[in-house]
Amino acid sequence: MSSESRPPVIQVQDVRKRYRLGVTDRSMVADELASVWAGLRGKRDPHTRVGGSLSDQRVGDYFWSLRGLSFEVFEGDILGLIGRNGAGKSTLLKLLSRITPPTSGTIRMRGRVSSLLEVGTGFHPELTGRENIYLNGAIMGMRHAEIDSKLDAIIAFSGIEHHMDTPIKRYSVGMKIRLGFAVAAHLDPDILIVDEVLAVGDAEFQRKCLGSMRDVASAGRTVIFVSHSMASVQSLCSRAIWLDKGAIRMDGATEPVIREYLQECSPQDREQVWSAANAPGTDEVRLMGIRAISDRADGAFTIGHGISMELDLDNRSITDTDLNIQLIVRTGTDSIAFISDLTEAIGTALWPIGSNKVTCIIPPDLLNDGGYRVSVLFQRRGNRHFLVTDALSFDMQEGPRKGAWFMKWEGAVRPKLKWIR
Repeated sequence: MSSESRPPVIQVQDVRKRYRLGVTDRSMVADELASVWAGLRGKRDPHTRVGGSLSDQRVGDYFWSLRGLSFEVFEGDILGLIGRNGAGKSTLLKLLSRITPPTSGTIRMRGRVSSLLEVGTGFHPELTGRENIYLNGAIMGMRHAEIDSKLDAIIAFSGIEHHMDTPIKRYSVGMKIRLGFAVAAHLDPDILIVDEVLAVGDAEFQRKCLGSMRDVASAGRTVIFVSHSMASVQSLCSRAIWLDKGAIRMDGATEPVIREYLQECSPQDREQVWSAANAPGTDEVRLMGIRAISDRADGAFTIGHGISMELDLDNRSITDTDLNIQLIVRTGTDSIAFISDLTEAIGTALWPIGSNKVTCIIPPDLLNDGGYRVSVLFQRRGNRHFLVTDALSFDMQEGPRKGAWFMKWEGAVRPKLKWIR
């Protein structure tokens, strides 16, 4: 069914969202009134820095997280929101979920909205899982009898039926996600809003969630889905919006939007080095640099030569052996080519305080020709410590062939295996 024959359930018109830098609360009432009064008279905001412009995200002491967004979402749509960290995706979801109002512009929504934004959002930590199901349903305006009729389905979908009478504060992250999605998807929402939290769940639960979102859309309801997994967006969504610095960069069919996004967002350097102030990480450990080095004499990246992935770390306070690192190598279409795990390869050991260098060797005759992007995942105590997405990228070039096939081989890897004749 075309969008023209379906009613819009979400209408966003020239929406902007502003935050004040350096403070967590709003500015003084007098300042806000002065800004509003200036806007009503068509005058310049008196708190705008001289030379500032609304085309920039930062204006004086304010940061414009969203800048002039306008779009419509129709009944039964599954819309994917993509973009870099800080592009404004989570801010937009908070506005759509009515958690925070826009600074200017209008948002019109028709129907009951159910959101799964952050782990534990909407849950009372002292209440049990069962009690929180009823609490969430009541917040959405459902009667007790309606929730009763769906309780068994919610519990079964979550897969944590043995913990329903345990307080939420004792739940793991994964258990909160399972219950949160089960509640959000089963309380008959007209609009279901799901953020990146599904990335924390296991593979089986992710498949269940994607299937459930398809079911919601097939029943004539609407889904807004945010994810950094382009494979998930492409498999689930027929339409995508690419947000860039708080504005819509591209809106259209999913495949071309993702293709343009990946082409621009993939870093082209084979090396990244950060200063101590800007290095990604935590107070315990930071990634200071990463580089990909070919073992070929001229430095070219060809499938017949190996690659050394060198990581420079600054260990600031870890005095135990509990630090693991994974390299996640993805293809140009965002499929995972492989993941290499430090602890699985060499076990655990103490990390000296200060500078450390770690090297992972990608052997020759493993990767196929094409483009690859590398992310680095740091883990502690069995959980994600921090993730550096798309830390670098490289292109593998074709080498000489002995066979008669001269077109591109399919697949992310092309190992030279042993054959016996």
